[in-house]
Amino acid sequence: MAIIALEGMRFFAYHGYYEEEQILGNDFILDVYVNADTLLAAAVDELYVDPAVFKGEEPQEGKEKPTTVNYETIYLICQAEMRKTASLLEGIVERIAERIMEHFDNAEGVIVRLKKLHPPLGGRVDMAWVMSARGDIEIPTFSD
Repeated sequence: MAIIALEGMRFFAYHGYYEEEQILGNDFILDVYVNADTLLAAAVDELYVDPAVFKGEEPQEGKEKPTTVNYETIYLICQAEMRKTASLLEGIVERIAERIMEHFDNAEGVIVRLKKLHPPLGGRVDMAWVMSARGDIEIPTFSD
């Protein structure tokens, strides 16, 4: 297993419970971690492969399966969900996690963390964030 991650995806969006947040918008940072089986990708060095090749059969057009979790696809899923205005960050992270798990057959688990920068709370706050985890994955910890 491997963790495939996109950290620090930046979006400007109109999410928020209060009307002014949905009018003025805000900056958001999104992090996604996916636990996936990447052994096939490592062996064939391709994003997609036709399983028929491993059975000694002729490959068929359009029958390719992903060998890994393509982080470009993860980004596009996140971008699409961030464009949908929502009152609560919880709904956004749940939708992103669900779409990633549904899209990739080899995804064992996912963590999605969405940070709202400088939320309008009447005082100085760097960020507020919500995180959701699904499936078999542990929160990654890294030290500098």
